[in-house]
Amino acid sequence: MFSKSQSLGARVLVLAAVSLLLIGLDYNTQATGPTRTLLSYLSVPFYAVARAPMNIIEGVDAYFTSRDTLIVENERLHNEARILHGKLQKFVSLTAENVRLRQLLSSSTVLEDSVLIAELVNVSPDPLKQLIMIDKGEKDGVYIGQAVIDAYGLVGQVVEVNAIQSTVILISDSRHALPVQINRNGVRAIAEGSGRIDTLWLPNLVSTTDIQVGDLIVSSGLGQRFPIGYPVGVVETVARDPGQAFLEVAVRPSAELDRSRFVLLVFAGEASL
Repeated sequence: MFSKSQSLGARVLVLAAVSLLLIGLDYNTQATGPTRTLLSYLSVPFYAVARAPMNIIEGVDAYFTSRDTLIVENERLHNEARILHGKLQKFVSLTAENVRLRQLLSSSTVLEDSVLIAELVNVSPDPLKQLIMIDKGEKDGVYIGQAVIDAYGLVGQVVEVNAIQSTVILISDSRHALPVQINRNGVRAIAEGSGRIDTLWLPNLVSTTDIQVGDLIVSSGLGQRFPIGYPVGVVETVARDPGQAFLEVAVRPSAELDRSRFVLLVFAGEASL
């Protein structure tokens, strides 16, 4: 046991002496230069092998880091695209709204009656009642029976008023009727709502009535409910049954009853239903 310790100590002393000798030589001479260079070249493969696992780990880490970064960047770009798309839709909507407002204002310039622009704020949820609510009321001078139009024709008339809002019944409501005439020849009739947004009826026209598909129907002004001459609709079908005394006439409303967001209240003298 003692001899083994002496042998180990001797070896340590020898290695220490050799190390000191090499350090001294390296410091004082260039004798070890070629040896060091050779050892450096010989150690490259061993260093590469030793470094390989670390390189693999670093490469995998860099890959997943880059992948995560790309995923985050991709999501950010998608979100930006969604925001821009939403803004574009709003821009398109505003552009269309401006076009409708210009059309509405252009139509008001040819009217002799005073008008007030109102905006639709609600629609009746009852499918049997075609009513809309607008943002003008008593404070704006709105009154029951007042005619309401859009850029293309008659929309309806006011049936309820409060301080800040009003309710308008559309001309297509099945409870509504108004005096009209054929613009081409002045023949008078009554336009009744069918309960469908796209159709009015002209009942009680005898089979000999001079009416044609494409005829423009306008308000006649009779009954003092609507001013005279406002477009009501265009004749879409005329059914003549030889066995019947009356025609079946369907009219498509001129006004955009299901699309108009802005309307005009016509001040042509107060009236009542």
